[in-house]
Amino acid sequence: MKKLSFAALASGALFGIGLAMSGMTDPRRVLGFLDVFGKFDPTLMFVLGGAVATTMLLFRFVLRRGSPVLADTFHLSNLRHIDRRLLGGAAIFGIGWGIAGYCPGPALAGLGAGSVEALWFIPAMLAGLLLHRLVNRT
Repeated sequence: MKKLSFAALASGALFGIGLAMSGMTDPRRVLGFLDVFGKFDPTLMFVLGGAVATTMLLFRFVLRRGSPVLADTFHLSNLRHIDRRLLGGAAIFGIGWGIAGYCPGPALAGLGAGSVEALWFIPAMLAGLLLHRLVNRT
């Protein structure tokens, strides 16, 4: 369990450092990317492009291992269709991202960097998570 916890901490720290280095902890940069008819900032396009390219190149190699380094099996989704819940969730996520300029990863990294905007966003995000759990109880 200690190995797994350290791996999660190290992965999160590496992700946060990458977000900070690319400027993605600044919601103004994200909002600038979404402002295609104003002061457009293409930086996020390059960050996302780098992530997609890395995934496209390495994902199949990782899956050929048979199992992850610190787990018994890979946990991949078996969903193969687009439904209303997926589209609704994506729309809510996108609207929130467009309003706040944050998604969960950069918000947490921004919180660690002392961002005032993140202090407002994180409680709202947690309230949304709680609301989702209450609505989707089984």
